[in-house]
Amino acid sequence: MASFGDAEQRTHDLPSLPDKSKASGPTHRSAHPDFKSVEATRPDWHEDSKLTLTKTRNPDWKYGNGANDGGESLKKKHVEIDPYEDGRPSVFNYKLLISGIIPRPIGFVSTRSEDGSSTNLAPFSYTNVVCHDPPIFTIGIAGGLAHAKDTLRNLVATRECTINIISEHFLEAANSTAIDAPYGVSEWALSGLTPAPCTSVSCSRVQESVFSIEGQLVETREFHSKKEPGKTSGVLAIIEGVRFWVREDAINEERNLIDPGILQPMSRLGGIMYGRTVEAVELPRLVFGEAMQTDAKALRKEKVQGQ
Repeated sequence: MASFGDAEQRTHDLPSLPDKSKASGPTHRSAHPDFKSVEATRPDWHEDSKLTLTKTRNPDWKYGNGANDGGESLKKKHVEIDPYEDGRPSVFNYKLLISGIIPRPIGFVSTRSEDGSSTNLAPFSYTNVVCHDPPIFTIGIAGGLAHAKDTLRNLVATRECTINIISEHFLEAANSTAIDAPYGVSEWALSGLTPAPCTSVSCSRVQESVFSIEGQLVETREFHSKKEPGKTSGVLAIIEGVRFWVREDAINEERNLIDPGILQPMSRLGGIMYGRTVEAVELPRLVFGEAMQTDAKALRKEKVQGQ
């Protein structure tokens, strides 16, 4: 369980796209030794790229049609991977998972020490919502409780945090908080982001964030490495959302929908890549009873082994 702000993840960040022409070598903190030179060769940010709704690849899809690629995916072979096979380092599973489970939401987590003398602000790409009543969120954090890093240390001590969604307009600032600053050094100052007061928790939310959640810790659970017995590899933190903050221009009148075109959320991909949300499709949720009134009725079969 890792935040992409901690030392373990920084050490094992991979290139954004694998170069199959080169033999694998040692990993480095940055995928590119001179990243600014590489970045300079790329196109400028597309400021006019706004969220657009398109058709699906096959708007005429019908029940029983299967994949929309004309069978191309069925021609490809798969490889089987045992995550615990002899000689396979655990970091291989880390690299595989962060490049395959994408895009991932980013929880930009703010915490405060118990005595109020120190704060922490860090992004976590092992974050998700798992329940709405009550609102429950999960955050995965590398390491263990015995040697907790800043966010986990504060969270366990105070049982409070805020989870802020990262938008396009402060991506660079949010990424800067992943720096390996010593405990007590302010990521707020380094990033230039603005702390805003909360109602139910003592730590700050990010004023620039379109959507923020005040959270209270429900429980934590440690996980232990199967490759290195005795090592605590991660902690799962379960958080209850006790108050929401949404920017006025992003919320509808009923206060139950956030406009994704204003939220403009950033996601995590593999390596050091982030993703933008600039294109989407809509598909209605299907109703079985209605489907059985169409040609799909002929496809109805009872489940058998393997289905």
